[in-house]
Amino acid sequence: MHRLDAAQDYALGLFRIVVGFLFACHGAKSLFGVLGAHGAAPAGSWPGWWAALIQLVAGGLVLLGAATRVAALIGSGSMAYAYFSVHAPQGLFPIENGGEAAAMFCWALLLLAFAGPGRFALSGALSARRPRGSRIGAVPHA
Repeated sequence: MHRLDAAQDYALGLFRIVVGFLFACHGAKSLFGVLGAHGAAPAGSWPGWWAALIQLVAGGLVLLGAATRVAALIGSGSMAYAYFSVHAPQGLFPIENGGEAAAMFCWALLLLAFAGPGRFALSGALSARRPRGSRIGAVPHA
């Protein structure tokens, strides 16, 4: 088990990349009518176009590991809204109401909001390049 513990941060980073990529793909599908879509959501339409925009932007940020916690929390909330407003009225369980993707994205993104980006994150690379005293909230050493 110690080997698994040592790889935890790397596994979290890979999980973030896959979830972010898949979430962004859902947004691109609806916004641009690609990736097997039957058409694009009409620009500005509620809630489809706005949901797709959130999916694309939040998914891209999560994928890159930039503002991961905020992007994941917003994405998770949008999927909770989608589940309860679109899917839940069709049946109790996600398997019967077609809401499996919304439920999985909701919980996966919520996990990332709490756990953080893990390895391979753009935010980690950028903060490592800043001088020690210039980080926001840094306390200067006396």
